[in-house]
Amino acid sequence: MGVEEHTQDPAAATVTDGTEEATATAEATATAEAAVAVETTASGTRYPIAPGYRVNVRTGPGTSYRIVRTLPYGQKIPIYCQKPGERVTGPYGTSNLWDNIANGQFVADAYVYTGRDGYIAPRCD
Repeated sequence: MGVEEHTQDPAAATVTDGTEEATATAEATATAEAAVAVETTASGTRYPIAPGYRVNVRTGPGTSYRIVRTLPYGQKIPIYCQKPGERVTGPYGTSNLWDNIANGQFVADAYVYTGRDGYIAPRCD
């Protein structure tokens, strides 16, 4: 079993009643689909963090490493390389992959929408 590595938006758990429910569900689905779109720009590909989650950025590939910052809701990140580490369970499954997003900064891949399981970037040295 993996370790959870996030904080969830309390508003994401709110459900509406009656006829508003269908509208709210449709809006939430559209928002979630837009949020998981991988973005490619001139500066490179950026991958979205799972909608409704704020993810801790750590100094290494595991939850025992120091937190250096927390990504805001809706953040899209570059992935320069990936490294195996602690197994973590998130909205995109359970994985031991950690994504290097800056020098000495890693996030659990289980919280990043890459469009596939496994490596999508070179292995970190």
